[in-house]
Amino acid sequence: MQWSLKSNRAGENRMNLVKFPHIGMVLLTVAIAAPLSVPFPALAQRDYQLHAAPVSVSPADPAIAAAVQQVSEAHIRQTIEKLVSFGTRNSLSSMETDLPPGQGITAAADWIFAQYEAISKECGGCLEVKRDTFTADPAAGGKQWGGRIPKPTQMTNVYTILRGADAAQAKRMYLVTGHYDTRRTNVLDDHGGAPGANDDASGVAVSLECARVLSKLKLPASLVFVAVAGEEQGLVGSAHLAKVAKDEGWQLEGVLNNDIVGGNTTPGDTLQRKDVVRVFSEGIPLTATAEQMLHMRALGSVDDAPSRQLARAMADASRTYLAGSGMSTAGFAPFLVSRPDRYLRGGDHTSFNKEGFTAVRITEWREDYNHQHQDVRVEASVQYGDLLQFVDFGYVAHVAQLNAATLATLAASPGIPEEVKIDTQKLENGTSFHWKAPAGAPAGIHYELLWRETTAADWQSMQAVPAEAGGAVTVTVPISKDNVIFGVRAVDAAGHRGLVATP
Repeated sequence: MQWSLKSNRAGENRMNLVKFPHIGMVLLTVAIAAPLSVPFPALAQRDYQLHAAPVSVSPADPAIAAAVQQVSEAHIRQTIEKLVSFGTRNSLSSMETDLPPGQGITAAADWIFAQYEAISKECGGCLEVKRDTFTADPAAGGKQWGGRIPKPTQMTNVYTILRGADAAQAKRMYLVTGHYDTRRTNVLDDHGGAPGANDDASGVAVSLECARVLSKLKLPASLVFVAVAGEEQGLVGSAHLAKVAKDEGWQLEGVLNNDIVGGNTTPGDTLQRKDVVRVFSEGIPLTATAEQMLHMRALGSVDDAPSRQLARAMADASRTYLAGSGMSTAGFAPFLVSRPDRYLRGGDHTSFNKEGFTAVRITEWREDYNHQHQDVRVEASVQYGDLLQFVDFGYVAHVAQLNAATLATLAASPGIPEEVKIDTQKLENGTSFHWKAPAGAPAGIHYELLWRETTAADWQSMQAVPAEAGGAVTVTVPISKDNVIFGVRAVDAAGHRGLVATP
C-alpha cells in the first residue's frame, strides 16, 4: 500500500509517504523539484561599511622609534641580577636589623633610587626622583592585608617623574610600574632567600629601562616611572601611591603594571609563547555606580571601559613600532585579555583602578607556579624558586619596548577628547556626535571617528574629522548607532594617537 502526497502546482516540492505493511513502517521521502518561486534578495551592503576606511597603522615617529630600539637586553639583565643579589626583598625586612650588609628591601630601594638619579644625571637633571615612604599599620585599616603585615612596617615606593615639555599638556601623566618586593612560600619569612627574578624584578627592569630610553625625549605630557613595595603583602605600596595620586590631583590617564614579564624558560615547556605578552583590563570599572553599570549594560559598552581602550592603545603602538621590527619573525604584540586579572590573583593595577584611574596588567603568556612564591629547593628532581635561570632577558626587552612605545605615543598625543556624546533626541538611522577638544591640545590636530561591530575586539573602520574653531566638534554620519560601537580619538599633525573616548 502506498500513500502519495503531491502538489497540485508545478514547480513545488513533492513529498511521498511510502508504507511497508509487513513491517508497519512509514518512510517519508522528499524530492526537490524546481527552485522556489521567490528568490532570496541580494545581501544589502551594511551602512557602516559605506564611506569608511579601514583603521590604518599610525606612522612611526623617528624619535620614538629610535628610543624603542635603544632598549638594551644587557641593561635589563644587569638590573634583574642586581635585584636578585639582595637576597630577600620581602617588605617586612625593612624593620629587621640583623640582615647582612647590603641585604633586604631597604638596600634594594636605595639602589633603585640611585639608578633613577643616575638616569637623571645623564639627561641633565630631567627627572624628579622621589620616595613615597609610609608606615603600613595593621591596626589602622589593614584588614585587607590578610595578616600579611603583623606589625607596623615602613614601606617605600620609589618613583621618578619626567615632566612634560609642553606647559599646557604637562598635567597629563602616564605611569609604568613593577613591584620590587618578593616573598617565599611563607609570606612572613623576611630572612630566607627570595630572589624574585621574574616576580617581579622583571617588571622593575621594564620601569627602569623605560626611564633610561624615554628620558632623552621631549614629550608634551609627563611620564612616571615607578617601583612599588608591599605587593606581596596585599598591594599595599601601590594602594598608597594611588591614593597619593588621587589626593594630589594627578591627571593620570594610563597606568601600565608589569608583573611577571620574564618569559619563563622552564626546560621542556613547549607551550610558552615569546611573541606575545598578555594585557589584562577591567571592563566594568571598580568605581562604577549602580546607575552607571545599568547604563553600560543598556548601551552594550562593557567592553569599552577606559582600561580596555588603554589595552587597545598598546596593540596600536605594537603595530607601529614592534611588528616586523627584527626582534622575531612576526614581531611582538600584546594579547588582550578581557578580564581584570588572572583567576585567584591580583596586581598593582587594581589599586589604581580602585581610585578611578585607567590601568592594565601585563604578564607573560604562560606562568610556571613552581617559580612563584616558592622556597628555593629541589624536590623529586624539580627545581623550585624564582631564579635567574628561568628568565628570558630578551623577552623582557621586548616587553620594555612595548611599554616604551605605548608611553611615548600617548605622551606625544593631544590627549583625550572631552564630553563625547551621541545625540539620542529622536529615532533615526543616522548618528550625530558632539565633543570638545582635549584640554591644552595643540594646533593642527584632527580626530578619528572609529567604529566596530559590537562583537569585534578592536576598531575596524574610521573616518577623519577635522577640528573646528572654538574646540567644539559636531558631526553626523549615516550609520545606525544600534549596530556598532563608536569611539573618538584625537590625533596630532605628526600622527600621534591619543586614547579613545567612547560616547
